[in-house]
Amino acid sequence: MHRINLALQGGGSHGAFTWGVLDRLLEEPEISFSGISGTSAGACNAVLVAEGLTEGGPDRARAQLEGFWQLVAKAGAYSPFKRTPWDQLAGHYTLDTSPAHVWFDVMSRFFSPYQLNPGGEHPLRPLLNQFINFERVRGCTATKLFVNATDVRTGTLRVFREHEMTVDMVLASTCLPSMFHAVEVEDRFYWDGGYIANPALHPMMEATQEPDLVIVQINPLDIPELPKDARSIINRVGEISFNASLIKEVRLIHQINDLICSGELTSDQYRRVFMHMIHGGEHLSRFDNSSKLLTEWGFLTQLRDLGRDAAERWLRSCGPRLGQKSTLDAQALIDGKIIWKNTQPAATM
Repeated sequence: MHRINLALQGGGSHGAFTWGVLDRLLEEPEISFSGISGTSAGACNAVLVAEGLTEGGPDRARAQLEGFWQLVAKAGAYSPFKRTPWDQLAGHYTLDTSPAHVWFDVMSRFFSPYQLNPGGEHPLRPLLNQFINFERVRGCTATKLFVNATDVRTGTLRVFREHEMTVDMVLASTCLPSMFHAVEVEDRFYWDGGYIANPALHPMMEATQEPDLVIVQINPLDIPELPKDARSIINRVGEISFNASLIKEVRLIHQINDLICSGELTSDQYRRVFMHMIHGGEHLSRFDNSSKLLTEWGFLTQLRDLGRDAAERWLRSCGPRLGQKSTLDAQALIDGKIIWKNTQPAATM
């Protein structure tokens, strides 16, 4: 039995890719989760898994994931953010030509959510309250849970744990400041955790004993073209900022591993971490940023299937090396090389 630590990135509806990865990993009888650190959509997936494992084990966790994403798709049927008929016919998964999305994109540059949404409604709140039993999550012993948010006033990381978990803590981790009011938890205000940790690695590794860390990566590290229009430039700035904290933490772990190997640090002080990554590679990078707001069931299931296939390939190529060595080329990631050429290939959608 291999107990692994999971790090789940945020990325809106692209979190359905992570759903697929988890769905496949939960089928493996020889793998269990020591800790799960999640940000934004990754936090939602993490909490769903924690509740499912507590209630009925891996099969229940898989059912929870599927049921929640189905609920997201049903709620999205009432959203004004929809693909145009032309994009549907052409098979383009984008909202860049959606009148409602274009209008909101323009308005959000001039007006805050406190002006556009004075009531402060968050569309995820009723979904999370309907689908997740947070009392059960607070009693979870099957895995350790780490939900990451950014303290608005101090710009520092806040990690919420399973024993204290509430719907507001999950919403805090998903709070994009251009779309939602800051979420108040215990007299502090929080934004999306991706600004400071997407997701946080060290709190989880310090709280667990297992050496294997599996990162589920959904924000593009490399893009095929230079962004030249205003929207593409803004989107790429966001992707870079949401990956920066992850790369920084990977660099630190890599440096510690090197110092342990050279004998400059002892295993009594630190433990070596075996790093792994499951990702959508160039396939996810081809979807533009607006598709993170697209919740059509067909799109979500495509992402799920891509995630399942990526996890399957990773299990075949890297699974046998769990507990023995890293399968992520950390130096390539740090140097900005295309890491998917150094790990398992992604599936063709």
